[in-house]
Amino acid sequence: MKKIFYSSILIMFALFTVNTQAQTQPSENTNYVVLTRKVPQLKPILLAAQELAKQDGHHFGDFQVVVCGKAVQNLTNEEMMKDFISQAGQANVTINACGFSLKKFGVDREKLHQSLNVVENGILYNFELQKKGYLSIEL
Repeated sequence: MKKIFYSSILIMFALFTVNTQAQTQPSENTNYVVLTRKVPQLKPILLAAQELAKQDGHHFGDFQVVVCGKAVQNLTNEEMMKDFISQAGQANVTINACGFSLKKFGVDREKLHQSLNVVENGILYNFELQKKGYLSIEL
């Protein structure tokens, strides 16, 4: 009887210790990447990033947007991009242009706003981020 009693207490203690350790370990940040082919989609993407930052709180990590395809031509349009760039800066969102698309559609990298990054292959970059655990969506 004593063995059962002590065994039960030992099991309960072990379960309580494991549960407490799981609750006190910090969880990792959640990172996001969005691949888009339309610059106007930056508005809902940035709104989503702001909302996710609120929901995730201090677990909100990195948020990357990759613009691919013909849409890269619009990235040099200062009037079109100024609000997006401002909102992205406030939301800590990085906007990237696909280097392959820039080359294909003859967009001069020097004409891009200084806050925009260029990744050589947007699709490959997206996959690399997914391999690092980023949540991904393509629009």
